[in-house]
Amino acid sequence: MIVNSILLIALLCVALWAVMTRSLLRSAIALAIVSAVLTMLMFRLHSPLAAVFELSVCAGLIPVVFVSAITLTQPLSTKEVLQHMRERLTRFWYLPFIIVSSGIIFTFIHLSSKMPLPGAEVDKDVRILLWNIRPLDLIGQILILLIGAFGILIIFKEKKENE
Repeated sequence: MIVNSILLIALLCVALWAVMTRSLLRSAIALAIVSAVLTMLMFRLHSPLAAVFELSVCAGLIPVVFVSAITLTQPLSTKEVLQHMRERLTRFWYLPFIIVSSGIIFTFIHLSSKMPLPGAEVDKDVRILLWNIRPLDLIGQILILLIGAFGILIIFKEKKENE
């Protein structure tokens, strides 16, 4: 119980750091750390399959894609940032009203789901789940990682050829 509390506090602190830092690169690194801490929590809460996918995609692939995108972009000047903010505010001024009203409406609407959900499988080992019971999930996971890796290689190759 104490370990879970420490992990939750660490998760909250790193998530706040990811949101509050001004550097995009530090935010991407903090996102990877948040996913790694969340993975530890999932393993401690006996959800190994979700933890494996969280670790490989959210802590592995997504931060790599973010860091590569950050390195490929040029930073904006202060004047350009202010201009973009003004344009967004004039374009999307109605969005907060829609979100608040949708939240109020969904608070009063109770949707009942008649679909039965299977129980959690705590007793099974994650290796047995991935290799014997869920092989298509494993193949999909491998494809996602390969597509991300090849996509990053292609982006860097095109950038190198353009320079």
